[in-house]
Amino acid sequence: MSLSALATKVDARTPAHRDRAIDGLRALALLAVPTGHWLLGGFTVDADAGSLHNTSPLSSFSALAPASWILQMLGIFFLVGGYASVLSYHRRKGSSAEWLKSRLVRLGRPVLGVTAVWAMMLPVLYGLGVPEATLRTGAKLVVQPLWFVGVYAAITALTPLCIRVARRAGAWSAAPLIGSVAVVDFLRYGPYADAMPSWLSLLNLLPGWLFAYQLGVAWGEKRLSRKTAYVLLVGGTALFAALLLAFHYPASMVGVPGQDRTNSHPPSLLVLALAAAQSGAAVLLRDRIARLLRHPALWAPVVVINLSAMTILCWHQTAMLAAAVPGSYLGTIPGLTATPDTPGWIVARIAWLPLFAVLLVVIGKYARVFEHPAATAPRTTKASGTAVGLLAAGFTVFALGLA
Repeated sequence: MSLSALATKVDARTPAHRDRAIDGLRALALLAVPTGHWLLGGFTVDADAGSLHNTSPLSSFSALAPASWILQMLGIFFLVGGYASVLSYHRRKGSSAEWLKSRLVRLGRPVLGVTAVWAMMLPVLYGLGVPEATLRTGAKLVVQPLWFVGVYAAITALTPLCIRVARRAGAWSAAPLIGSVAVVDFLRYGPYADAMPSWLSLLNLLPGWLFAYQLGVAWGEKRLSRKTAYVLLVGGTALFAALLLAFHYPASMVGVPGQDRTNSHPPSLLVLALAAAQSGAAVLLRDRIARLLRHPALWAPVVVINLSAMTILCWHQTAMLAAAVPGSYLGTIPGLTATPDTPGWIVARIAWLPLFAVLLVVIGKYARVFEHPAATAPRTTKASGTAVGLLAAGFTVFALGLA
């Protein structure tokens, strides 16, 4: 079957009520995750031990920071997550607890899968001569995007409350969240910064990511109008510019080695300003995106990406490591294991992206079983579930440098 025929078949089997714009926005946000990590993450090779260490081209090229504004699309992801959760919650056939359990299982199974597989791979790779430092670098990269799943799960649990608040206050229900982050940022960056405890920034973790999710819930409840979307777009853009130019927030939306401040871990007010602008743009462009995705050739990839969402999130760093670890035995390879401190590295890294994508597709062919277990798959026993949990916990401890 040709690709054109396959795309037409996928299009024909899509239910008429399917919201293509929401799926398209989710796919766009999903693709931004591996693209951002692959472009803005680099390695150096230890000349003596031949081990890999993490670095970033942003350390040498601060002019690349605007690329992170485009590739940081977690605001869009949480927005459409809130919208989709509203629809799913209203369609549930059981209790709220049963609905939440099913959602958490869908999130947790792929995470346990990738961490358990890596836990089994570590001793094998070490036995084959891969340096321990390389294994720790790889483990840290694999765990890095998984924090998002824990935060998303916690926010998903708040969906019933988010719905009730959105019904009363509409999009304004997100205002206290951005206000909370603004207060914490003032305390940790303002005139009293020296007197503030180091843990204060953690107070931004939940409200920072809940902000866009709450906007999505309001959107799903039809309480986010186009007028409000314009306010979000214009207001978010203005606030973003003010924070950069007047309050000197770091320009990069991701952490840069050597910098004291970071915008994303946990989120600063700059992240919420970007999320507000992105959310406003998404609402305003929804109808246009939906019409665009009526074309089968554009819609089919969106379907594939959405069906592999957790696989992409959990395994894209493994795909990059599948190229970089063997490459480290060959020394410094431009764009792969060479230090990202020249313009040539950027060009070379872009050339490596298709290989990373192919490796992700190959890995995903087998890893998708964690996201979509076959109906004939044997039911997990308590003993096997405990074993997987222990493997995942052991790998996490190793990745975090606790062992």
